[in-house]
Amino acid sequence: MNWTEKRDGVKDQLRLLNKTIPDATRAFGALGKAVKEGGTLDFKQKEFIALGIAVATRCEACIVLHMEALVRVGATREEVGDVLAMCIQMGGGPAMMYAAAAMDCYDQLMEEKAVKAAE
Repeated sequence: MNWTEKRDGVKDQLRLLNKTIPDATRAFGALGKAVKEGGTLDFKQKEFIALGIAVATRCEACIVLHMEALVRVGATREEVGDVLAMCIQMGGGPAMMYAAAAMDCYDQLMEEKAVKAAE
């Protein structure tokens, strides 16, 4: 799978949804902002939790968006791997398949980041 194309497609879909139901999507965005900015866990820890839930619920769109956030804040491959190991422990075989996809997503987004940094 091309995860950058998946990410871009998801963002396009969300833009269209935002135009159709702006009040609902704005409210959902405010909820996301509130939970990510408040509390005792930092943003990166919260994104690791979100990634784990995305893998457990088998949501590729969620995987790519939360992985993008993790790449942006400097998550290492080892940290991501640790989260994915926990997902596999909790979710078994299906979680293993989505964890493998999530690791592929991480690798592709890191490669994209490296290319952009070199430009």
